[in-house]
Amino acid sequence: MVKLVPTAEQFAALESTMVLCNDVANEVAGFAQLMKLQSRRALQVAMYPMVKARGLSAQPSLHVLRKVADAYATRAANLKAGNYGQSGSKRYAAVSDTAVRFRPLAAQPFDDRCLSWQLDSSTVSIWTVSGRMRGLRFVCAPWQRKLLADRKGESDLVYRDGQFYLYATVDQPAPSPVVPVKDPVDGWLGVDLGIVNLAVTTDDDPKSLDVRWSGGAVTARRKKNQVMRTALQKVGTKSAKRKLKARRRKEQRFATDINHQLSKTIVAQAQRTARGIAIEDLSGIRDRVRLAKKQRAQVHSWAYAQLRDFLTYKAEMVGVPVQVINPRNTSRTCSQCGFCDVKNRRSQARFECRDCGWAAHADHNAARNIAALGHEKYWAAQSTVPKAATALASS
Repeated sequence: MVKLVPTAEQFAALESTMVLCNDVANEVAGFAQLMKLQSRRALQVAMYPMVKARGLSAQPSLHVLRKVADAYATRAANLKAGNYGQSGSKRYAAVSDTAVRFRPLAAQPFDDRCLSWQLDSSTVSIWTVSGRMRGLRFVCAPWQRKLLADRKGESDLVYRDGQFYLYATVDQPAPSPVVPVKDPVDGWLGVDLGIVNLAVTTDDDPKSLDVRWSGGAVTARRKKNQVMRTALQKVGTKSAKRKLKARRRKEQRFATDINHQLSKTIVAQAQRTARGIAIEDLSGIRDRVRLAKKQRAQVHSWAYAQLRDFLTYKAEMVGVPVQVINPRNTSRTCSQCGFCDVKNRRSQARFECRDCGWAAHADHNAARNIAALGHEKYWAAQSTVPKAATALASS
């Protein structure tokens, strides 16, 4: 993500370009919904002349058509996955029967034909509705400039909070993944995610009931933000709304920073000990779990999916394998004997098996179960290849 530093004239040209591209995209989306033409090829054949006539050059026209086609493909995938309810429901019909819409300043992709980077002068040359704009400055960190030297393909022009950014995609070769040892204890680092403790791993002290990767300061900060947000919303004045608008990114940045710290620490720990990472899949937890009222804000304000994504890409960069595990019953099952009972978990932090009597921190016990499940899932997938190879060799 690279921040642009346009002049007033350049800012106006970029804004006009995004508005025009998204206006045309909305027209194309409406026609695509009406005529049921939603593939890239079908839209290009039917709508390319009209898009060009609106004042867009060849490559921006193609990108507008592709953006619409990709938006419909994403919507179709969400409908198929049931993310908008079952087929025939009111919500499903409302989504499927309505044309896709784009915000006036929604992101717009550019390829190397209409956007070029001059790293030596820290400028870019970009196509706009006012013509080719050259000498548009950008600022970035030294490590970003190093990555940009290997950049290929498209870059997205993004408008956010009154600033323009370019999101560039950089492909880097991933190292060969480490093969964990065939031992569920020594081969995998289990990670249990939660509300009180954001992340607890199998390497945490099992005798301690106060293991908190998130730290008390994180919970205190989250509660402070929640109280302030509630108070400002209750006041409802113009100044309160301005304050809420100014703070809306602050809480997001705080959560993102903590997730980066957690994921970086966990990956470094796994890399140092040559182990894989097993992490629970909390997708849809807000819909699956019934929570007390005081817990709802905590669950809804923390980005568990973001934490898992950060951990996954950081692990891939250093060759650490990651297994995503179904968390069902991991907090109720004894990691020593395998006995599963809801009464095993005596409290939020205390786990005591009713069968064998083994006691430990509840989150640490769940992390051990997740590590064992990651071991089973990984080697079950790996074992399919050797068996086939062995069968071919014996035949």
